[in-house]
This record gives sequence, C-alpha cells and structure tokens, in this order.
Amino acid sequence: MNVAPAIVVLGQNSVTVARKIISVLPGATLYGLEGRTSQVDVSFTNFGETLRELFMQGRPLIGICAAGILIRTLAPVISDKRQEPPVLAVAEDGSAVVPLLGGLGGVNDLARRIAETLDVKPAITTTGDLRLGTTLLSPPPGYHLANPDDAKKFISDVLAGAQVKLEGIAPWLSDSKLPIDPKGDLTIQVTESLVTPTTNCLVYHPATIAIAISGIIDHAVVLVQQLLTDAKLETASVAGIFAPITAAADPAIHTLASALKVPTRFFTPNQLESLLSQGYSPAQAAAIAATGTSPLSSPSSNIAIAIASQVIDPNTIGQPRGRLAIIGTGPGGSLWMSPEVKEILKSATDLVGYKTYLDLVGSLADGKQRHESDNREEEARAKMALDLAASGRYVAVVSSGDPGIYAMATAVFEVCDRYAKPEWDSIDIHVAPGISAMQAAAAAIGAPLGHDFCAISLSDILKPWSAIAQRIAAAAEADFVIAFYNPVSKERTWQLAEARNILLRHRRPDTPVVLARNLGRPGQTVKAIALDQLTPASADMRTIILVGSTKTRTIKRRDGNIWVYTPRRYTEYTYANYLQP
Repeated sequence: MNVAPAIVVLGQNSVTVARKIISVLPGATLYGLEGRTSQVDVSFTNFGETLRELFMQGRPLIGICAAGILIRTLAPVISDKRQEPPVLAVAEDGSAVVPLLGGLGGVNDLARRIAETLDVKPAITTTGDLRLGTTLLSPPPGYHLANPDDAKKFISDVLAGAQVKLEGIAPWLSDSKLPIDPKGDLTIQVTESLVTPTTNCLVYHPATIAIAISGIIDHAVVLVQQLLTDAKLETASVAGIFAPITAAADPAIHTLASALKVPTRFFTPNQLESLLSQGYSPAQAAAIAATGTSPLSSPSSNIAIAIASQVIDPNTIGQPRGRLAIIGTGPGGSLWMSPEVKEILKSATDLVGYKTYLDLVGSLADGKQRHESDNREEEARAKMALDLAASGRYVAVVSSGDPGIYAMATAVFEVCDRYAKPEWDSIDIHVAPGISAMQAAAAAIGAPLGHDFCAISLSDILKPWSAIAQRIAAAAEADFVIAFYNPVSKERTWQLAEARNILLRHRRPDTPVVLARNLGRPGQTVKAIALDQLTPASADMRTIILVGSTKTRTIKRRDGNIWVYTPRRYTEYTYANYLQP
C-alpha cells in the first residue's frame, strides 16, 4: 500500500474511531458527510460519488459504516481484482474490522494494523492467509512478486498438500505455515537476479540493491538500466537511490528515482568521511553506507551499485531530502485553506510559525512537532525552519493569508540570500499560496478590488515612514484602491491618522472605506465607513482596511447592509472631473 488511505465517516460518532485509525496511518485523509460531521479534513455531500471517485483513484478506503453500504456503493466500479485498492469496513464503535476488497493490495495487513489499534481481532476470511499464515499474492514491503498470474494455481496446489522448496532468504516465508521441504515439487525463489519464472515457481525480488550517484550524469535512467541488465540484476530489487547530501538538488537523481519508483536518501559529509578517507569515490562510499557491502564494478565513478545481504529499508538509512513548504492558511478557518495546503500540513513533520497561526491549522497539526515563536521573530523563525529542513525534515512554515504578501515567504528567501549556508542548498523549497486578507475582505462586502488596486503596509518597523507616506500619496494620486495591512498596533497609532490625511488630499471625505476584522475567525466584523471617519480606534493588527478609489460605489440593501464595489470601466467620468466641486 503506497497511497495514503481515505477514511470515510457518515456521522460525528465515528470521528473518534477515525482519529485512532489515523494515528497509525500517517497521511490518511478523513472524509465526513457535510452537515453531520465536523473537524474532518474533507467534507462531502454525495457519499456514493465520493466513494466511487476515491476507489477509481486507487485510494485505500476505510469506511466506518456497515459493510453492505460499501459493497452496494462500489459494486458498479468493481472490475479487476489486481487493480482494486484495499477496502475495509469498520464498525462505528470500533468493535469490528472487516476487509472486503484488495486482497492483492494488502487489505489483510491493513486490517491487522487497524484491528491492533482498536484492540480487536480482524475478520480475515482469506483461506490461504489463514492456513498458510501469509499472503503469497501480497508480499510484505521490500519484496516484489514477479509472476502473480501463476500464484493462484500455486496456492491451490499448496492448499491441496503440495510441498514447497524455498530458495533464497525471506523470513516472512520461512517463519510462515508454508509446508517447506528441500525436496518439494513447488519452488519459491527469492533473488535479485534476472530469472524466468515458471508455473511451478513463484519468484520474489527482494529490495536489496542500492544505486548510488554523485556528480552530473547524462541520461542517468538509460545508463542505470543498462548497468542492471549487464549485471543480470532485476530492476524490481532496487531499494533506493543514495547520494551525498551535496547532490540532493541534482534533478538526475530524482528523475531516476521517479523512473524506478523508489525513494532517495542522502548522506552527510560526516557519514561518508571515513569511507572517503579510504579512497572510495563519493558514489562508492554512498553505496557501501547503504548496504554494508562492496560495490560492483562500474564504468563510471559517479555511479555505484551494491547488493545488501538483507532487504534494505531506506527509511533507516541516511536522511531524505529536506523539504520546506511556506504555506498560507488563508485569513481564517480550514474552509479557506486550499487542498494543496491541507495536503502539505498532513504530510509535514514539523510546523513553524506564530502560535496564533499554528492554532488556526486545527486538527491538521495533530502529531506534528510544533515550533512556536513570537510574531516579530521572523528571521529567527526562517533560520530554524531552514535548519530543520536541512536535517531531512519536512517543514511547513505557517502564515495566515498568503505567505508571499507581508509574510514568511519573503522572510525565508531573505535569510537564504543573506546567510547562504551550504547545507540549505539541498532543500526543496516550495511556496503554497493562500487567500489573502484583502481578497477575503473584498469578498465579504462585494467587489471593492474590482479595478486597479495596490497593497501598502503601514508598519514602519522594516521601512521608514517617509517611504510609506510617499507610496500612499502616489497611490492616491494614481487613483488606486488601497489595501492597508498592519494598520494599527499598541505601539503604532498615529500612522493610520496620517495616512487618512494624505488620502483626503486626493479623495472625497465620503469615499467608502471597508474595515474587516478577524476574517474567517470568531468575532468577524466587516463594515463600511466614510474616509473622514477613519481613526486609529477603528482598527488593530487583526484588521485589513480597503480604501476605495474615486470610482468606488456603494449599494444600500433592504436589510440595512451595503455592498461596496469598484466599477471596471472609467468611461463615465474622468478622474479630474470627479474631483471638481
């Protein structure tokens, strides 16, 4: 099972059981029926369409509901048992775990993991699994069955009394209930070598091959595949691509890993120092560090292949390439988070940010390492996030709104530019946008940003007031709608009044001004006032202010509220005419 499961619930009573299951299935997504569930990752309205879509995507499905509902819902799309993902039914109270589909996809193993968490016995009914103590069609991680078409007859013959000769080392087979006999008529072969399977022989390829790369390599995929063929080694036995951490940003490494569908792992200079001092090349040193064995001969010093004596678990070797995602959660709750941001939050190992913003993440922060800091400690926060990512962690730097608008994306890149630590070069940095406060404020009251607009921060902590005043005057003269960020704090109160005075030189006193506070959060307020009514008492650091242009209009509604919008056309009046008394 290489895809994170989807857990589907129909009522709030099932959420507690779902959270227990998620605790042992990192990355799982909780889907809940809209109107009947809360604190879920994804809300849905149509159970059948949602379930069938997830099934067709190949997502393992765990329905906390009656087994019959799952069977009837998925019946129209069930076709190929070799392709279907695992599907399980779990009782609402967690008292039963029933694997339904996906025997070839590891459904029984998944059922055992869930049942162990819920402290119940899984309802496994597969005859071969029960009698043989293992599922030959669904080997454990680290083993690949080369000839699944021969497995059905093979298992039938074993269940009918045939003996099995085991060639090679595989503890999951030798420790099972298989009738193993050195003189058996049937054979199970465990090998990383290229072989031709037969009907009486199941071939499993163990993940024992490590491919190590250093330096620039042209046509890496073709070259490595040829090297494996020349050495008579099976591609399915490749466990991973290994390299010095200094090569982590090399696209050839990741292209090769993607082509072979294996992970990448990297070694720090300290981990390779001893081997390098013995005269091994960086690639050879990485191959030895991954396997503990000497590499095979290779025509290139930038490539090394080594075979371990047992299955390689890449997760226990070296470190992954560090990832740093700078995300925007939007101005408020989870409904305004993009699907991309939610996926990052589910996958990240560490969350870095201002406590208030981390709290907005809600249950998506469960199980993550939180690194909280004061809102003003942006540089220190960026350094911490980069250092964590350089150690192989998947770090999410959390901003509200959009991370690239007066937020942490710029802070991270400023730190990268100013300090330029070599170890930061290996990090995969990604910015995930969010709904900005000015967009949310505009949407809440109409369309005040319907024509040209700009954003100005009134904080003079990082830039002088003279520059801010100059920009306000220029934007006002150019007749932009202006979004003011950071309008007032406990220490800064006079700036907003001065901004209003500058604007009044270019705007009428009754120009619409939108004040939006606590957007998407408890206590949200959005209202419109006239420009001459704007005072420091009108706002705080949780307020976004939108000042209309000379064209911005209001529409009074019967309920006493108003819409605010800025027309898209300037043909009715000219700016100069509008300012005439």
